Order: sequence, then structure tokens, then C-alpha cells
Amino acid sequence: MTSAPAFAVSPHLDVRSVQIGEGTALIIDNFLQDPAALKQVASEAAYEPYPGMAQGTGYPGVRAWVPADYTSELMAIAEPLLKQNFGVPADLLPSKSACAFSLLTVPGEQLSPLQRIPHFDASAPHFFAVLLYLYDEQHGGTSFHRHRATGLQRITPTEVDRYGDIVERELHLRPPAHRHYGREDWQYEFLGRIPAKFNRLVAYHGSLLHNAFIEGEHSIDANPATGRLTVNTFIDFSLA
Repeated sequence: MTSAPAFAVSPHLDVRSVQIGEGTALIIDNFLQDPAALKQVASEAAYEPYPGMAQGTGYPGVRAWVPADYTSELMAIAEPLLKQNFGVPADLLPSKSACAFSLLTVPGEQLSPLQRIPHFDASAPHFFAVLLYLYDEQHGGTSFHRHRATGLQRITPTEVDRYGDIVERELHLRPPAHRHYGREDWQYEFLGRIPAKFNRLVAYHGSLLHNAFIEGEHSIDANPATGRLTVNTFIDFSLA
């Protein structure tokens, strides 16, 4: 009998698409056959701060690299699912970032102003964030937002500069509270969230304004066994 590959995708995937404002997210439950094995690898990994963390930019936490076996399993199923569910042209080819275990480790009072508001990952039209939750609902999930002044939920290449200029003025006028972003405020409208669930994979356009939705400071935890552990991957489709 041939054994299943390491970190094999489950044959019993629960796949559904959800609408959040004008955006769409893909939710896949029961993603891995043995998610505990991947979490065990995460518990033994060597973590380092995300690039830019000391300067107050980017993800406010630490990362470690994920085994290539997971990456190959992910890409084998992600490419057809993303093309089918998001209308990615068939002739575009995927390129991806390295898959990284990620843990939220910076408390709210230490975040920079940009880290205290919703963000987008990239404005490219077929750039996707793909996130595997290796924790349960106690650490929240992912929330999605609309910028009130511009009415934007998704930041396209033609809107990047205008959006950035307005946000910069807003942050100067009224800096956000020293905390991880909550549900909504005067600057952003809350559109909905994807609750976390252990072994749930989610995918959405990286151009959507989104944020880590956490339930409290207990989620600021550098221990992979108890913290807000995710596997983060970015996949961009373009012409070869």
C-alpha cells in the first residue's frame, strides 16, 4: 500500500465561497489529513521577526519556514480552486511566496499607526492571500473592512496612491488607539469576518482591506502550542 504524502490534503474537503461586501472569500474546512503533524513541526521550528517589524511595518510577529511537502500539497489544490472560484484566466501561471508559520507577538501598545488599522497585501488583480488556521476560535479570525472616506473595500492599482494619501492624512489628523484593531471605527466600516477554526484554509484577494481579528491580548503569544498560529502564503497569477 502506498502511504499518503507528508501533510497530505484531506480527501473530504468542505469547500464553500462566501460574500463579504463586494469581496469573495473561499473557505475550506478539514484541509489536511493530519493537521496535528504540521502543528508539531511548528512547535519545533526556529522563529524570527518578520521583515520590517522593528520599523513598525508588516506583520507584527514572528515566522518560521514551513516544510516543502506542505507547499507542494497546497499548490496542487490551490491553483485549480483559485482559478475556478475567482475567475483567474486559465493562461495565467502561479508564483508564490515561501509558506511561513506565523505567530502574533507584538502587543497593541507597541504597534505603529499603520499596524493598528486594516491593510491590504498587494493591489495586483490576481494576487491571493492563503491562510491556514492552526488554532481555534479563541483567537478570533480574519475581518474585512471598507474605508469610509473613499468607499473602497479593495485597493486596485489605480487607487493605491489616492488611498495611501488619504490614509496618511487621516493618521496624522487622528492617530488610532494603541491596540490591535477592533471591529470598526470612524475610519473603517466592518463588513464581516471569517471565524477561525482549526485546520481551516481561507483564500481571498490580497487587495481586500482586512485585518487579524483577535479576541484579546491572550492572542499575543509566541508559543506555537497556544498562540495564534497560522500558515501564511501569497499566490500571484500572471503571464509567464
